[in-house]
Order: sequence, then structure tokens, then C-alpha cells
Amino acid sequence: MCLAVLALHTLPGIPVLIAANRDEFHARPTLPAAQWPDAPAIYAGRDGQAGGTWMGATAQGRYALVTNFREPGRHLDNAPSRGALVEDFLRGAMTPQAYLESVHAMDQAYNGFNLIVGDARQAWYLSNRNGGPRALAPGVYALSNHLLDTPWPKLARTKAAFSAVLHHQPQPDLPALFMALGDRSPADEADLPATGLPLARERLLSSPFIVSPDYGTRSSSVMALHDDGAGELEERRFAPDGSVSGVSQLTFSWHAAGSGA
Repeated sequence: MCLAVLALHTLPGIPVLIAANRDEFHARPTLPAAQWPDAPAIYAGRDGQAGGTWMGATAQGRYALVTNFREPGRHLDNAPSRGALVEDFLRGAMTPQAYLESVHAMDQAYNGFNLIVGDARQAWYLSNRNGGPRALAPGVYALSNHLLDTPWPKLARTKAAFSAVLHHQPQPDLPALFMALGDRSPADEADLPATGLPLARERLLSSPFIVSPDYGTRSSSVMALHDDGAGELEERRFAPDGSVSGVSQLTFSWHAAGSGA
């Protein structure tokens, strides 16, 4: 996952709404978003190479997502998979705070990451490049390959478009959210972040939706948890030329453990 915008406890009846793009090498094997056969409570895509996932939700109303932290030249070859951080939370029963505290105790073993975990009541954020876990108050947040709400051009543009959709619609307008995720316009050269990549690569990665033969936006997803116990996850997958290669539309029911619902 390389771009995500979240509305947490800001929409009537929808405590969690997430719109996100997953950018990855096209050669990396990936399973479409689905109910997992070996863990039927989980609804998510799956990394076919290392296992794990970049974003998902569960029938208990838990959700999580991870993004990589861009830092060329700093890489641990034998680091654990960051996708396992999402999978372990989805499979588990720890509270979001307790889970991130446990991850924080060993987070330097991983390559750089941003991790958000939560449920219908609370959300927590951790980066292993910026201190310990912190709770997220109700609001709209955006995350890319730096710290939460770092105003990279792609992030600011997508967050603004996402917020505009929420402002003008009483319920999420899925086509409008996918349109925001599909923005292929690169940032102006003067506004590009300086992360240590060559200029041409910075420019390629500066659009919310990335198209190139070897690396690009593999999928766009919108996920929501509703107060009435309904959950939904729609994933649109893309070929290297940016054309749609598949769609998953998942609906599920959820209730928090111990809620009695």
C-alpha cells in the first residue's frame, strides 16, 4: 500500500472509510481481495510472495493497513515481511493499542513502515521511523511513503479530493472516490519531495496513480465499516498499462467481540 486516505468517525453511520492505492512491481504475485479460505473472518488481498497483506478487515470489525517508508539506501535484506504486521493484527484479538505496543518493541527489525490498526471504536498509528504508537482522534488522515499526513503533492491532492467527496455526499460516492485514486497527473518538478531517488523516478512516483511497465498502481480499493454491522471492500486491479484487469466486490457482516451484537 502506498497511498491511503481515511475518514475515521467523521461520517454519520460510517465509523471507518478508507480509499487506497497499492503500488508494487507488476511481477510480484498477488491474490485478489477475497474472504481468506484459511481465515474466513478476514477480507483482504494477499501477497503471493511473502504472504501477508497490505490492507484488510475482519468480521470482528478490525482493520489494518501498512505502507512502506521511502528511504533509498537503507534496507535490511533479511527483515521480516511488513505485510505480516497487517495479517497478524487481523488474525489476532489484541486491542489496537496493545498490538502496536507489542510491534513497537521489535519494530527496528523491519524495514521502514507506517502501520494503522483499528476497529469501529478506535484507531492507532505507528511508524518505526518516528517514535511510538499514538491514538488517532476522529478526522481525515492521509498516508503515503513518509510519516502520517506528510504533505507530499500526491497526498495533499488525494486528501483534498477525498474530503470534497465526503463534504458533498451524505454517503460515500464510490465512483468519485475511485476517480480521486485514479489521478495520473505528476507533481510539478518544483514540488517533488527529495527522498534520494533520481529525478525521473521521483516524478513517476509523484502521481496518485502510477503507470509504468515494471512498477505501478496494482489496485485501488475502498473499504467501509458501517454502524449497522455491514462491511464492504471493493478492489479494482490494473495491468501495467493502467487498464482494469479485475474487480472484487466483497460485502460482509461484522460485530465487535464482546459487543453482543
